[in-house]
Amino acid sequence: MATPTKVLIIAGGLTHERDVSVRSGRRVANILTRAGFVVRITDVNDTLVSTIASFQPNVVWPLVHGSIGEDGSLQTLLESLGIPFVGSASVQSMLASNKPTAKALLASAGMPTPGWFSLPQALFRQVGATNVLSAIEHGVSFPVVIKPTDGGSALGLSTAHNAEELRTAMVDAFAYGQKLMVEQRIDGRDVAVSVVDLGDGPIALPPVEISTDGGRYDYDARYTTDETEYFVPARLESNALADLRAAAIEAHTALGLRHLSRIDFVIDEDGTCWFIDANVAPGMTDTSLLPQAAEAADDYSFAAFCKEVVDFVASTGGNSTSE
Repeated sequence: MATPTKVLIIAGGLTHERDVSVRSGRRVANILTRAGFVVRITDVNDTLVSTIASFQPNVVWPLVHGSIGEDGSLQTLLESLGIPFVGSASVQSMLASNKPTAKALLASAGMPTPGWFSLPQALFRQVGATNVLSAIEHGVSFPVVIKPTDGGSALGLSTAHNAEELRTAMVDAFAYGQKLMVEQRIDGRDVAVSVVDLGDGPIALPPVEISTDGGRYDYDARYTTDETEYFVPARLESNALADLRAAAIEAHTALGLRHLSRIDFVIDEDGTCWFIDANVAPGMTDTSLLPQAAEAADDYSFAAFCKEVVDFVASTGGNSTSE
């Protein structure tokens, strides 16, 4: 009788997205346990390395959202320990999770992305907040979106329609990180495309369209209110859906991602797919977008997705990726 595959799920961490991470971890753990895997959940703390050594997992699934969970730090640790893990390698995670870097890489590859610039909090301290804000206000075309350069779940994200809102939004964004990004707002539909990449080339799952009462898909809209509607697949013509899936695969491939990712776009009235963000550790909660996409795929389910990911990483040592 074959020995069951042991899976260690890392969830939690000292990040602003701890609660979402814990919920993601518990959901995936329950699914994998029912599928016959031996599963343990651990946090990011001073017992992590010893837990890995004692449990000796065949696969680690990092589900820490934001900060060290997606910026390559946790991935570097796992690579150093020689442990197969779900998700992109450390360098690719670092590049993709930093929003300005990901946008620059994809813009250079010819993918449309809204104009942007990023600024560190240190510049405001050294040059003077009033001076920096005055310069910015004269150089932007409102409305703009302000967000931390790292992190997810739309924490610290705001839309500014004038100079006063811009100042407030920047203060909010700096509460979640040392650098922020100011991005031109594109009017259109928010659509997320999850990509599964398990040896046979990346496959885009059905695109998920997000519609909110207030037009803002922020943290509250994602996790704490009922004001968000999801349409799977997105309410687009078949050719537009095909273009969207192709754009997601292009972004996933250009950023060198593996196993899974979620690529976020805004689709304008002309049908242009504007790249917004790449997620290397997508949420796995009941309202998260990748699970919804997996459930909507033909002859597929989120449970099947979780099992397929673990089986693939266990069989390949986690290092395989599509070229």
